[in-house]
Amino acid sequence: MVTVNRDSAVAALAAEWAAISELCEGLSDAEWGAPTDCPGWSVQDNLSHIIGTERMLLGDPAPEIDVGDVPHVHNEIGRINELWIAARRPWSPAAVLEEFGEVTAARLSALAAMTQADFDAESWTPAGTDTYGRFMRIRTLDCWVHEQDIRGAVGRPGHASGPVVEMVLDEFAFAVGFAVAKLGRAPDESRVLIELTGPAARSWRVQVAERRGRLVESFDGDAGPTITLRTDAHTYTRLAGGRIAGDAALSDGLVSLEGDLEAAERILAGLGYMP
Repeated sequence: MVTVNRDSAVAALAAEWAAISELCEGLSDAEWGAPTDCPGWSVQDNLSHIIGTERMLLGDPAPEIDVGDVPHVHNEIGRINELWIAARRPWSPAAVLEEFGEVTAARLSALAAMTQADFDAESWTPAGTDTYGRFMRIRTLDCWVHEQDIRGAVGRPGHASGPVVEMVLDEFAFAVGFAVAKLGRAPDESRVLIELTGPAARSWRVQVAERRGRLVESFDGDAGPTITLRTDAHTYTRLAGGRIAGDAALSDGLVSLEGDLEAAERILAGLGYMP
């Protein structure tokens, strides 16, 4: 069970929602309709998705509509997400943005009434049973990733560092060992260094044994890495979030590899653990 500081998590969500509002306030109608890296979703759809999740957390029922057979929906969670989005597609961008402000204000009010004990309590999360605080850290990650989807679609990069990004990377770090060892099939006894560059630079060291990856402060015996993946933090989040494939990032010069290159390419391909 992961303990997440309640004040830091609430502040991060408040800052993230404010960043999204500021970004979207200046968009044109064409930009609202622009396709994003989320298959089948426009800029407006990304905002509608965030609204839907926060409405569910407020206890609101999902819209009762038929979304039909949607190619990019692969499971029940995806179908529920689509209900909120489809219900708002006829809406004007201004109406969706207004609702976003209303629902996030309501959620911040609800979060303000919670204590650290509430955040430490057991809860459902998209990553399995954990604390409510972990759930809110995942919410911060999800909202920031969709903010980046919007930024990419409208050509307005930004929000690449700061407390929100640090919390997002803390959550991504939780899955690094799994992504490297299980999905990337890193060789046993390998020592994998993932070096993130740029304004949110940090280094993750994964020690692999018996097909499990363990995030460590330093490798056993202070040995050096057998495999190194180097990329900027923003590209890493796109890789982990399934927004760009490993081979595409490599061919575009966004990632460099050292050491056992065959294994490194396999690990790179496995970093996209989010559906």
